[in-house]
Amino acid sequence: MASMLVQHTVRDYSTWKTVYDSVKGLRTSNGEISDQIFHDASNPNKITILFKWDTLANAQKWAQSPELKAAMVKAGVVGAPAISFLTEA
Repeated sequence: MASMLVQHTVRDYSTWKTVYDSVKGLRTSNGEISDQIFHDASNPNKITILFKWDTLANAQKWAQSPELKAAMVKAGVVGAPAISFLTEA
């Protein structure tokens, strides 16, 4: 199992969340096991998401997918996200 940490800013959390929820099926069919969403304590539009994936390769593949890139544009992500891939120590 692998984890992926994503941090980015969005224009409007509610809009982002609607789009995020709409691609849940795509994420799970590509190997996502679970996700947790966090807001920055001082700015609810700064978001951190911690995903669990079945494999590191699937997490990396999803991060580069055209479906993710299109969803991020539609959701109002501002700038490039910071993405880290993690394995349990």
